[in-house]
Amino acid sequence: MIQTTGAIDPANDPAAARAASEGIDAPDLRWFVFALFFIFGGITSLNDVIIPKLKDLFTLTYGQALLVQSAFFFAYFVFSIPGAAIVRKAGYMRTATIGLLVMMAGCLMFVPASASASFPVFLFALFVLAAGITIIQVVANPLISLLGPAASTSSRLTFAQAFNSLGTTIFPYVGAIVILGSLAKVDGSKLEGAALAAYRMAETRTVVHTYLGLALALLIVAGVVWTRRNRLKEAQDQTGSMFHAFTLLAQPRFAFGALCIFLYVGAEVSIGSLIVSYLEQASTLGLDAESAGKHVPFYWGGALVGRFIGSWLLRVASPGKVLAGAATGSILLILLSANSAGGVSGWALLAIGLCNSIMFPTIFSLASQGLGVRAAEGSGVLATAIVGGAIIPPLTGHFADVAGLHIALAVPAVCYVIIAGFGLFAGRAVAR
Repeated sequence: MIQTTGAIDPANDPAAARAASEGIDAPDLRWFVFALFFIFGGITSLNDVIIPKLKDLFTLTYGQALLVQSAFFFAYFVFSIPGAAIVRKAGYMRTATIGLLVMMAGCLMFVPASASASFPVFLFALFVLAAGITIIQVVANPLISLLGPAASTSSRLTFAQAFNSLGTTIFPYVGAIVILGSLAKVDGSKLEGAALAAYRMAETRTVVHTYLGLALALLIVAGVVWTRRNRLKEAQDQTGSMFHAFTLLAQPRFAFGALCIFLYVGAEVSIGSLIVSYLEQASTLGLDAESAGKHVPFYWGGALVGRFIGSWLLRVASPGKVLAGAATGSILLILLSANSAGGVSGWALLAIGLCNSIMFPTIFSLASQGLGVRAAEGSGVLATAIVGGAIIPPLTGHFADVAGLHIALAVPAVCYVIIAGFGLFAGRAVAR
């Protein structure tokens, strides 16, 4: 059981310290959390397929198309702290049910978005969908940290993130077939008036059918989670207001970690969002939209493989040093991709997924080290930092419009440089 209250200080209470060290032995709940990682990871990765679809339908620039990621990830900024507040009041399992139902509502909103054939309405549907995913992520990260010994938190969270990567590997491949398959048949930029409106409505129906299927699946999962709402007996820290969580930023290690979550998500999403367009270039692989979309799983699949390897590596090596090494690998691959052509350029970009694999869980666990009863609050703040996925991709898209896709890779490269610095800092810092 989770016995965490605001009145207990693990440093002064041997029983609480032992509980924090040993964690909660509940293997069945770990598999439940793994399923949540799979679901929200897969749905998030569908953005990489929807972006080229909407770019074609609404004849958008790269900067405009990447507003998809802005609408999606801005929800983390708005809903992360309220999500943590819900956890404090309702507990992990009930909050997970709420998050799943909000996700379902977001999926259903694709119906009016298609009927209107309006880009802003699609953005709003994605924002609602992301609100639910935000709540789920606020639940999942601290919960998997609690379900086991504190010493292996980085390894366990990395293993859980592997299921996130499994979703991001499977969903884009299927999405490329279902959503992008018709793009090569019609050039939307050559249509206008009634013909263009009819084309948009017809093509957006493929997106609607995909998300209606997801809505049904989410309803079923929410029902299963609700039946287990009393599985955990928990008491949360109830001190302070909802925004009391931001006082954690006074701790340098936590603040630096939050910055790196912001930068990591922004870099990862920027690269993932541009893969289809990048591989369509004659200077790389020269693929059509559907074929390029089918290569997106290699990016996320690299993260899947890397997370299984990383869950072992993080048990035998310093998490900070592993993080610094992975970030350095990403920088080198970006330099190789930006300064080469053909298959080398394309596959170097896709290989960055392997280096990304351990970054989010390792940054999260290093930043959260020692939070104890404030774990849910810390998760809320770190989830808020995921708003980097809303800010950095449009910036990258702007550079792509002005200087080209290869030069635009400089933006995520700078992010990885700072993340490497956090790895070195956290490797030396003494745990709080």
